[in-house]
Amino acid sequence: QVQLVESGGGSVQAGGSLRLSCAASGRTFRSYAMGWFRQAPGKEREFVAWINWSGGSTYYTDSVKGRFTISRDNTKKTVSLQMNSLKPEDTAVYHCAAEVGGGYSGSPRDYDYWGQGTQVTVSS
Repeated sequence: QVQLVESGGGSVQAGGSLRLSCAASGRTFRSYAMGWFRQAPGKEREFVAWINWSGGSTYYTDSVKGRFTISRDNTKKTVSLQMNSLKPEDTAVYHCAAEVGGGYSGSPRDYDYWGQGTQVTVSS
């Protein structure tokens, strides 16, 4: 069993930055791939970024490439999402998720454990 707890959300103006963190429990964290998703009101949950178990491979949705960076620290059992040049359309609840299979996936259905989410609000 893995528990995930996000932190770091908040309200910023367009062009600003935030750093989200996700703290995980469980001994097998280092074997999981991790993802960040977001969900805006009235919209489906959307893939944002993915990182493999070692941190050596990452994927991003096109709208955040060059602005967001996902990273992980297996010693501290954390995964982070550095978000720069934020835009109003980045406003959403951001969730981290763990994928036991370890491979890349942009589908929420492939993830096994989820955090409760943290709100990010970007004003223009």
